[in-house]
Amino acid sequence: MTQNVAVLGTGKIGEALLSGMLRGGWSPSRLQFTARRDERAQELHVRYGVERVTNAEAAKTADTLILTVKPQDMGALLDELAPHVPADKLVVSGAAGIPTTFLEERLAAGTPVVRVMTNTPALVDQGMSVISAGTHAREAHLERAEEIFGGVGKTLRVPEAQQDAATALSGSGPAYFFYLVEAMTDAGILLGLPRDKAHDLIVQAAVGASTMLRDSGEHPVTLRENVTSPGGTTINAIRELENHGVRAALLAALEAARDRSRELASGRG
Repeated sequence: MTQNVAVLGTGKIGEALLSGMLRGGWSPSRLQFTARRDERAQELHVRYGVERVTNAEAAKTADTLILTVKPQDMGALLDELAPHVPADKLVVSGAAGIPTTFLEERLAAGTPVVRVMTNTPALVDQGMSVISAGTHAREAHLERAEEIFGGVGKTLRVPEAQQDAATALSGSGPAYFFYLVEAMTDAGILLGLPRDKAHDLIVQAAVGASTMLRDSGEHPVTLRENVTSPGGTTINAIRELENHGVRAALLAALEAARDRSRELASGRG
């Protein structure tokens, strides 16, 4: 590998990318990172052997810049980077809701920008990273993004117009599952189980069900019907879920997440 990559604003996702690239065979000498706090920077340097640099230094020396700052911090970061980023450098944005045009307008004309929305399972190499090309990004740039983010899970290309929907489904998706597990654990306690046993039962059910969804090739309706015996316990539970509008609530929740992503993009956040 001859490319140098810098991760700017190295929080949890940025650290996941660094560690994933190292596990994938990248040399620490080919990687750089930036971090605001000195304690955090020292921690990352000791853990991974990767050099901490300033944002300006990263812009000058790295071939690919991965911007993992929060959406509200992106404008200030781009103002700092713009004088130092030549038009042939790949810039990857991992900020929710920020369109590639926001970056392109603030960087040198012709700068290739790729937008990526990943999620927190990247921390355990089970992430889902959704990749979209900006105006000047070419196939080689998309492949480079796939190489980097593929180290922490799966990647999927979509048109940028679909990024807000992908953010609602995948970027925020793990939180919905954690919420459901929390609620189902509480239900287990209500039914008389100790919290630790209820937690273990629900988590293993979730792991097993997700593995079946991924590996069986079956439609989720088919898998659900296989568990739903006529007049049995499962169909009674599903009836209550339908009576309480759980399906409609999920649809509304994902629409709300999509709309919030659009608000962030328009600067109304």
